[in-house]
Amino acid sequence: MKLSTRILGWAIAAFVVTLRWTCRVRCHNDPRPELDAAGESYVHAILHAHQIAIGSKAVPGTMAMASQSADGQLLAPTFRALGVPLVRGSSARDGRARGGVAAIDQMAEHVGAGGLGVIAVDGPRGPRGRVRKGVAKVGVKTGCPIVCVIIRPSRRLVIRKAWDRFQTPLPLCRYDAYFDVVRPTADDSVESVRRRVEQKLNALEARWDPQEAAHSAPPREAASTDPAAPKPSSTDDRDAHAA
Repeated sequence: MKLSTRILGWAIAAFVVTLRWTCRVRCHNDPRPELDAAGESYVHAILHAHQIAIGSKAVPGTMAMASQSADGQLLAPTFRALGVPLVRGSSARDGRARGGVAAIDQMAEHVGAGGLGVIAVDGPRGPRGRVRKGVAKVGVKTGCPIVCVIIRPSRRLVIRKAWDRFQTPLPLCRYDAYFDVVRPTADDSVESVRRRVEQKLNALEARWDPQEAAHSAPPREAASTDPAAPKPSSTDDRDAHAA
């Protein structure tokens, strides 16, 4: 890693730690207290654009997956500063694996042993909102719930020219975190789980952050939403434990 990349990476880590201590979280329909009480492990499915916000509220020990790209190198010091174990792996655009299979196996082993995990499901190169199969493979292998979450900071910078419209929350802001959950069954295929995760994440963002959702790629199948669903309840200051 070049010295300039290393310096920038640690500068990002310092900024994320600042967010950790100065930003508050309000969670809506959060399934994790119930899962924790039942002793269930789970993996978070997040959008690539939300990594800084979710990472800033990481619970130490949550395993994160980062790509072999330059973006992954920049975020590695942040994960280290937050006490988040990191596994590296991704798929190239031509479909060739870049450590992705081994990374999924490590994540599945970690979650299967009772740990928590988090995967930016549309990374590392998009299209935005198009879920890749990695998180579904972990769910099918372990049978663990997949917790879908989007974050909307009250104040943020959005990199509009980035493929994912990467977001950076600002210090002293509030995060609103919106949740849904996918529970793989013995009859599920990887593709069916992948599709359900994509539908739920797209539906969450379309409902609670429509301005950003408008920039996501069209889903492979129309997302199923329930317009009659009740408005979610809120819980102040419960950390969004993903990275």
